[in-house]
Amino acid sequence: MAAHLTPIGRRTFLALLASACVAPAGPSMSSGNSLPSTEDDGPLFLGARLNSGSHEVAVIDEHGRDLLVLPVPARGHSFAIDSARRRAVAFGRAPGRFAVAFDIDGGSAPHAIAPPADRHFFGHGAFTPGGRLLLATENDFGAGQGVVGIYDAGKGFARIGEIASGGIGPHEAVLLGDGKTLCVANGGILTHPDYGGQKLNLDTMQPGLAYIDVETGDLTDQVFLAPELSRLSIRHLAIDALGTIWFGCQYQGEPAQRPPLVGRHRRGREPELFAGPDETLKAMNNYVGSVAVDASGEIVATSSPRGGLVAFWDAATGRHLGNRELADGCGVAPLERHHVLATSGRGAVTDLSPGATGLLLPPAPGRPAWDNHLRRMG
Repeated sequence: MAAHLTPIGRRTFLALLASACVAPAGPSMSSGNSLPSTEDDGPLFLGARLNSGSHEVAVIDEHGRDLLVLPVPARGHSFAIDSARRRAVAFGRAPGRFAVAFDIDGGSAPHAIAPPADRHFFGHGAFTPGGRLLLATENDFGAGQGVVGIYDAGKGFARIGEIASGGIGPHEAVLLGDGKTLCVANGGILTHPDYGGQKLNLDTMQPGLAYIDVETGDLTDQVFLAPELSRLSIRHLAIDALGTIWFGCQYQGEPAQRPPLVGRHRRGREPELFAGPDETLKAMNNYVGSVAVDASGEIVATSSPRGGLVAFWDAATGRHLGNRELADGCGVAPLERHHVLATSGRGAVTDLSPGATGLLLPPAPGRPAWDNHLRRMG
């Protein structure tokens, strides 16, 4: 339907951005706390949310207090972060027709980014080292193939090209430690904006990971899940201390089936999948919403908003370490050693670890409803 193909009007978008709080926001109405002092060098986190009926992205501190709030025209998803320049790009949720670049400190006006008319964003991206290029997962819906759009940050985020993603339905993409290899989660689900959220190829899905040299565009490595797991869509990624890719999946098969949803891939090997205890696998309800690794790189956290839990895994062995309940919890990001900060659609901001739960902002009516992802600055 044509409405899905129409980009958000640039003038409308810019007018909305002009109303943004691009200076540090006042204390969060929900927290009742004062802002940290300028000497506070604690971590910062970025998330998208729904607040009093309006969509926005926010920068918060480790206590859940708002530092910057930016209105956006539709539901947001995740972020690409350029820590060195203290800037980020927020992407609209797929099929996303907008992205916005902004300074974390609110030092300059936000900058609207739109994909070409025959592409849409999949909600994720990454900066190359030095912040020169923005790489965004996109859908070439005419050809039914995934691409990675390339945007020149030094030229107003002009789109200067694209490279093949190595599959269909690319979602999250992360840059490896060598600074030039992009790992893309190709979820395998074919969609087209004319058909809304309809999944058009469930019988022929081929989910996998593609490793791409961003300097040449060459596909340097690729792995796929086994044929019997062809409906296990790989969606989200994180990198542990050893450089291993961890991934979370969303199953598109029969609801009564319970395939493992969490896996890792070490290059040169086949993907490994970890089911955990039967009760955990059942509770996750065939859906992992986000993946993060703690600050030490030793523990992996996977959220399941459908199951109302965050599960923890030993990065070295794949052993399940335990669960923490969080109703409608999805956003997870590294906080400190063996701890993650988590957010929920019910307004909670929570410090979680395999051994403890600490509600910084408990869920309550009227608090902003956090969306799928939480990203840490730096």
